[in-house]
Amino acid sequence: MSNINRDELFKWVDDHEKEYIEDLKGFCSIDSVKSAYVAGMPFGKGPFEALHYGMNLAERYGFEVRNYDNYVGTADLDKTLPRSLDMLAHTDVVPAGEGWTVTEPFSPIVKDGRIYGRGTSDDKGPLLCAMYAMRAIRENGVKLRKGVRLIMGADEETGSSDIKKYYEQEPEAEMTFSPDAEFPLINIEKGQFEGDISKSFTESTALPRLVSLEAGLALNAVPQKAVLRFEGLSLQKDNEIVKRLEKDFSVECQITGPDEITIIGRSAHASTPEGGINAGLAGLNLIARLPLADCEQVRAVKAVLTLFPWDETDGKHLGIKMEDKESHALSCTLDLYHVTTTELSVKFDSRTPVMATKENCEDMARKTVEAAGLDFSAPKGMIPPHAVPGDSPFVKTLLASLEAVTGLKGEAQAIGGGTYVHELKNGVAFGAVLPDVDTHMHGADEFFDISNAMIAIKVYIEAIIRLCA
Repeated sequence: MSNINRDELFKWVDDHEKEYIEDLKGFCSIDSVKSAYVAGMPFGKGPFEALHYGMNLAERYGFEVRNYDNYVGTADLDKTLPRSLDMLAHTDVVPAGEGWTVTEPFSPIVKDGRIYGRGTSDDKGPLLCAMYAMRAIRENGVKLRKGVRLIMGADEETGSSDIKKYYEQEPEAEMTFSPDAEFPLINIEKGQFEGDISKSFTESTALPRLVSLEAGLALNAVPQKAVLRFEGLSLQKDNEIVKRLEKDFSVECQITGPDEITIIGRSAHASTPEGGINAGLAGLNLIARLPLADCEQVRAVKAVLTLFPWDETDGKHLGIKMEDKESHALSCTLDLYHVTTTELSVKFDSRTPVMATKENCEDMARKTVEAAGLDFSAPKGMIPPHAVPGDSPFVKTLLASLEAVTGLKGEAQAIGGGTYVHELKNGVAFGAVLPDVDTHMHGADEFFDISNAMIAIKVYIEAIIRLCA
């Protein structure tokens, strides 16, 4: 290992910056949001095309590629070596959403040292960082003792069914990291608890009334937009209420039709909901403030607001607020909204610390929701947290690699987000985004700093050398 020339390897990275950018632009021009099943395309056309884009690149760069029924693709640095290190990334993306200002979501551009587009930082850019690290090792003739494999999945954002299928056929590697988070390193991923709150009621024809509220694109993202439709309501007459809502909640309200209001907030990942402005929750508050005729529907909306007060993201009023030293505080956000004249359905996403149990979390939420006169279900139950010892040789080697390349302090951390490694015994999230950088992941104007990408490639090169040479 001591004879390996890092300067040459890192120069190779710098020399291939433009090529990396072009590869990433091509990758991010593919709308790989999950869609309806098509024969041979288990997650729809977009994820299929993105997965094959990644596999084709890997094959072009000299790696041995295998396709696992269009669920997963793998690229091996040297198939003759014993499998040891897996790097696990994904080619699918969350829905584009609205509010993009720099470019269209799937028309990536470079501006001010950043590449903008859906998937640039989650997770196509980091995936290519791992691939380029393998490529640098290969093209510079570095000899390894252990094998390195890049695993590319096509369904991480909507349940990770792809990787479940992969591990039905393949054993877990000795070591696995996912370039699908932030540096320095994440060895603890909180558990997850999703809840459905609902209420059916008899339609009221009394006016004015709410006809519908729709908000939210995915359960793992704070909704940026809410659309409310009314009947028998003078939006101009009640404009002062709308203006007050804008001021109180820092949202934008637009009259988008004769009886329609659209509320614009700010999206954020469900694991960090405090960074968003929840347009759906603002919509519920608007319903509560407007002079609508009293009915079961309005009372159900107001009941939901007793459980989810504005700007509360710790689950306090749901009865599940908790925190421990190892994995920190619980987070909770109401992300999907569907209200009609006969039913209310809202869904929340909670990221739970190690101390969370069925009794103090799921059972408590059920009790609180039902006490408010609403119905509750938790289809997935409690998804347990994931933890790898912070002092393990694998973790310490990854952190030493980061420190050697960047000078940043290497320390293991806990997050609320979940990655592909959540079910793996010796899996951690390692980069690729540098600390304290908000890339608008899952939001509008998602980006990846090009300098960040080059640093991540070098860190992964160093990690591969230390772990496998």
